[in-house]
Amino acid sequence: MASIALARPSGHLVQAGLFVWILLAYVFCGLLAWTRRPESGFGRLMVVVGFGAALSNLAWSANPVLFTVGQAVDLLVVALFLHVFLAFPSGRVAGPARVVVVVAYAISIGLQLTVMLLGGFGDGNLLAITDAPGAANAVHAVELVTLSGLLLVGVGLLGVRLGSQHRAVRWLVGSFALGLVALAVLLVMGLFVAAGFTLVQRLTLFVLGLAPVAFLAGLLDARLARASVGDLVVELRAEPDDLTPALVRALRDPTASLLYWLPQYRSWVDHDGSPVTLPASATLIPRDGEPVAALVHHPSVEAELVRAVAAAVEMVIDNARLRAELRARLSEVRASRARVIEAGRTERRRLERDLHDGAQQRLVGLSLRLGLLESHLDGDPAVRQALAEARAEVATSLSELRDLAHGLYPAVLSGHGLAVALESVAAQATVPVRLDVRLDDRLPEPVEVAAYYVVCESLTNVGRHANASSASVEVAPARKTLVVEVSDDGAGGADTASGSGLRGLADRVEALGGTLRVWSPAGGGTRVRAELPCG
Repeated sequence: MASIALARPSGHLVQAGLFVWILLAYVFCGLLAWTRRPESGFGRLMVVVGFGAALSNLAWSANPVLFTVGQAVDLLVVALFLHVFLAFPSGRVAGPARVVVVVAYAISIGLQLTVMLLGGFGDGNLLAITDAPGAANAVHAVELVTLSGLLLVGVGLLGVRLGSQHRAVRWLVGSFALGLVALAVLLVMGLFVAAGFTLVQRLTLFVLGLAPVAFLAGLLDARLARASVGDLVVELRAEPDDLTPALVRALRDPTASLLYWLPQYRSWVDHDGSPVTLPASATLIPRDGEPVAALVHHPSVEAELVRAVAAAVEMVIDNARLRAELRARLSEVRASRARVIEAGRTERRRLERDLHDGAQQRLVGLSLRLGLLESHLDGDPAVRQALAEARAEVATSLSELRDLAHGLYPAVLSGHGLAVALESVAAQATVPVRLDVRLDDRLPEPVEVAAYYVVCESLTNVGRHANASSASVEVAPARKTLVVEVSDDGAGGADTASGSGLRGLADRVEALGGTLRVWSPAGGGTRVRAELPCG
């Protein structure tokens, strides 16, 4: 019947050295963690694991009492290792992990005592009340298989946590998982009394001893990080606008960022002033009892480091917060301007529809009635002349009404797309226009409308002011932007500052998040370029 006791009888110095390493590593690191964080049970649990491993070593004692005690707790150390690894970093287990740990303790104690009561582990067993080696071996096999399964379940739980851990502690959790795998392999080999058991036992002890070393390295890394908070203050003052890069370096957390609370909007915003939802892992930075900012970080970042960084941020947060508030106000202004332009576009579309379906249809009907009345007149030429003039006036009014409706909202644009609409505009221009439109699909309606009016207004200016002989229009997508460019060979010198038409175009383009630029040197023609986001 195999044992996983941590040492061997005299003469096996390697196992003895590994045993000392396990004992000292867990006890020392446990005491250190206990001192630094007395509120956490993780340090105390590490100390218990160290002494539990020492007790299991008593199973190799020649003294019957010590042998019995050591054998009784021989597999308890398996549950202890499972417990301490799953309890990182708070020292407590919850949910499925709690169930796994409780079952492991029950198996390692209950079945081990059952094996001993059935007379297992030889003559030195003082708890034997009967001699049933077959039953003892069967129970012991169930014990080893069950504990192996529980260890692998623990590895699975650690694997789930590994993906959500901060990068700085993933390797620590990984060492925990490796230790549980090594223990599971050791138990299975003990069950089948496989060759190489001693070698695997030594490797298991070595791997289990890596966990406190990794933990100690993590503590050192955290201490070095806290020591660099003074440098953080200097960095934050040097980067008063965007504090995120300095926070990422200080916390060693690529997800770190700073959010700002704007009471007037009752909203949290990021560096760019965009509204965001406050994550659960954020640490609030208060002032006069009210939050002014929140430090967003991964939940596994050390609490003491977070508090130190938050204190440093509080010293320099005002300028960054004011900038974020300014950006939020600017975003609100842009959104408001976009809503106004959209409302105007909707209203123009409604007026165009009403004119087309109402006044325009009535004028058409009146023209037809006048023509019918004229056809029935046989007499006075003056009356016929008056009717003809009335029909001409109705036709002129109808043409002007159609032009007005077309100016309010181009129906051809919504019906046939930007390319067809621009062909119509180019055909009606007062100068020859070279049209180059490279579009494969329809664009969002606000983008098409803005591009249409950029071309219309620009060609109108060419006809009225440029004294040009030709113009060109180019429309093409560039990445996630639609580029509209109108140029002419006229006199140039366009007044881009006071021109209401160009200013209106700029407002329309900027409301969509785009840009409008005008080049108009005297005697060098005019070039209007609009870039509209359409991704």
